[in-house]
Amino acid sequence: MIDIKSNIAKADIAQMPNELFEGRIIVIHALADVEKAVNYLKGFPIVGIDTETRPSFAKGKTYEVSLLQLSTEDTCFLFRLNYIGMPKALVDLLQVSRQLKVGLSLRDDIQNLNRKHKFEPRGFLDLQHYVKEMGIEAQSLQKIYALLFGKKISKSQRLTNWEADVLTDRQKGYAATDAWACVRIYKYMEELKRGQGFRVIGAPLN
Repeated sequence: MIDIKSNIAKADIAQMPNELFEGRIIVIHALADVEKAVNYLKGFPIVGIDTETRPSFAKGKTYEVSLLQLSTEDTCFLFRLNYIGMPKALVDLLQVSRQLKVGLSLRDDIQNLNRKHKFEPRGFLDLQHYVKEMGIEAQSLQKIYALLFGKKISKSQRLTNWEADVLTDRQKGYAATDAWACVRIYKYMEELKRGQGFRVIGAPLN
């Protein structure tokens, strides 16, 4: 039986070592590469999903979603939507019910993607609802990951320019880590449920 705390203080997370996705990161910025990437992803029953949008620092100015991340356990594709839009192959993948697409705060991601191209989301699982049903109060990806694995997912790249001509290595690593972490969280919790089990214990915050 594994004990999992219900919540965690930001000060405790700050002391943890950083986590970073170490698998393959493949940037898709040309329409010609979309179908091949989608066909690869179709071979996996579970993928992690996340999006990034260029931040706006001017009142009333907003941008459309710039990046869609879809990750397996060892490979993450970064689809640069500001270059390729929402091709049919990608839209079709988001509507496949037999593949589980695991993310966090998915309502915002789905809404933003729908602004690019209307689609019917199928097979989506929101980690916020998933962990809450198990008694975990933490709702951010950083907190949930820290509770389960004792490592910190950095947020230092969140407000960078996701529409830059070339994404930096730090941007790519950040984007891939967020999508991959969703897969890891879900699979770990499912393994605990099938195996040794777990119990959620209270964690007073500082």
